[in-house]
Amino acid sequence: MTRVAIIGGGIGGLTAANALSRAGIEVAVYEAAAELKEIGAGVALHPNAMKVLRAIGVEGSVREVAGRSSWQVMRNWKTGRVIARTSRDQQVATFGIAGATVHRADLLDVLAGALPAGQVTLGQRCTQVRPDGDTAVARFADGGEIEADIIVGADGIHSPVRASLFGPDAPRFTGKICYRSVVPTATVRGTRPRAEGAQWLGPHGTVVLYPLRGEELINVVCHYDDASYRHESWIAECGREEVLERYAGWHESLLRLFAAAQTWYKWALYDRDPIPRWTRGRVTVLGDAAHPMLPYLGQGACQAIEDGAVLATALSAEASDPVIGLARYERTRRPRASRVVLTSRERGLSNHLTSPWAAWRRDLLIAWRRRVNRRDPEGRGAAWLADYDASSPDVLAS
Repeated sequence: MTRVAIIGGGIGGLTAANALSRAGIEVAVYEAAAELKEIGAGVALHPNAMKVLRAIGVEGSVREVAGRSSWQVMRNWKTGRVIARTSRDQQVATFGIAGATVHRADLLDVLAGALPAGQVTLGQRCTQVRPDGDTAVARFADGGEIEADIIVGADGIHSPVRASLFGPDAPRFTGKICYRSVVPTATVRGTRPRAEGAQWLGPHGTVVLYPLRGEELINVVCHYDDASYRHESWIAECGREEVLERYAGWHESLLRLFAAAQTWYKWALYDRDPIPRWTRGRVTVLGDAAHPMLPYLGQGACQAIEDGAVLATALSAEASDPVIGLARYERTRRPRASRVVLTSRERGLSNHLTSPWAAWRRDLLIAWRRRVNRRDPEGRGAAWLADYDASSPDVLAS
């Protein structure tokens, strides 16, 4: 039986572990942290991700802890005018399943809880992998080593596994930053916030909102063009006053929501070009270790989830030679993930238009697409994302 070691116990790593286990493949997860935890933030799971979660048997558990909303809405930054609105029912009719929004910590709990006991080892920080030979080897910070037939680096954007295989990456500052917070709905003064997933599009910025844990919390992510701040960390705090000043003039409902947030975090957005290879010998990468991307399509976690499903299918299809299985995994996943990376980059430009005329043309094109193509309910030409079913054996490249 093929033995797979996954380096990293985040969303991608745990999804892969569940998919591999269900395929009858021996798997172990090694996580650097002393406990499985995520930053206090939400994640949008679009229909393509939910198809995989259904296939690995956790869809119901995810929906139990998900935010409750019936609509996905795009709005004008200043007036609140609806640019486009898509119902969850429309998603089901078009793509066979609705998306969901969930707190990252809740999603990790579901994914970890679905695994057999003892499959995850904590406190193991991988520093290096050796991919060549009859087995692959991972070395940890405490001096320990493990061997496996296959090692998968699911260890994030600053992946030591990827660096061992291909050297350090070369990130490019985009001139954009993000602010984020999670706001208890009950603390917002005045009119209760709408229970909807929303993108507010404005000059130099995008604001993304969606509910978590029913309607208990609102996840807030605010993008803005700013070339002066270059710190990439997700855990650097900033003052609420900075956010309110930056979005002064935006819709009053947004400002009320921002004022209710107790803690704000701020980070700079760096971009990476798609890498030409994911695999060397018996080691490959998935998720942010393979294809870090800008957040404008909400596909970072979704693509990691897809990776895990396809990896399991490829290794099952090539059970007699896992190295061939890795090659099929990369041939299947790298073109699609690279396309998502580049499309996310383009969407960031489209969202932040400063010219009112250019924004009007964008909104008109969205309306036209929605009218002429029923399979594009968002109206932005990205239905190919939700259409994809990574859990199907048919997606495998030959």
